[in-house]
Amino acid sequence: MPHVVTVLGSASSHSRSANLLERVELPLAQRSIESVRVEIRKLAPDALLGGDVAHPQIAEAIAAIESADGVVVATPLYKASYSGLLKVFLDLLPRDALRCKPVLPLATGGSLAHLLAVDYALNPVLASLGAEHIIGGVFATEADMRQLAGTFELSPSVATRLSEAVDGLAQIIEDKQDLRALRCRPPSVHVSKEPSTNACAA
Repeated sequence: MPHVVTVLGSASSHSRSANLLERVELPLAQRSIESVRVEIRKLAPDALLGGDVAHPQIAEAIAAIESADGVVVATPLYKASYSGLLKVFLDLLPRDALRCKPVLPLATGGSLAHLLAVDYALNPVLASLGAEHIIGGVFATEADMRQLAGTFELSPSVATRLSEAVDGLAQIIEDKQDLRALRCRPPSVHVSKEPSTNACAA
């Protein structure tokens, strides 16, 4: 079963950013794509801040990223940038940790004034880690996610954008699975032996 790693860069497990991840994980599960959550706040703080990639918790989180078929990153925006928690974690990833993986960035902020932080602050870092395809991110303000009875009510416009983004992520993953299945068919089935020009197709 293909799987996606969802990374939470919030200091709270019940934040708007966490709620966005939950809204991603459910439709992925309905398409038989498993989600593995990495909550950075739960990783050993000394190892995280000290850059100890050999620490079991850090090593496990990095291995999960490297073996994933796709990655979803959710973060609150502070001072027009993504969270410090996420920054520290991304700095520990190998240079090609996101190579050949579709990545969906999600962000929450107080107002639309922070909208461009995803494009100008987060996406370049994801690209530097080798992300094959960065799907158009979803940004939600506090007005887009009103707190209601212990959860958050998503505005129709953000709900639509999030649904489209998840569909795009799932489709890329499913297409890759189909290609791998094609290449793994028994010899009796004719498959072109022409070498792929896309290093990420294998």
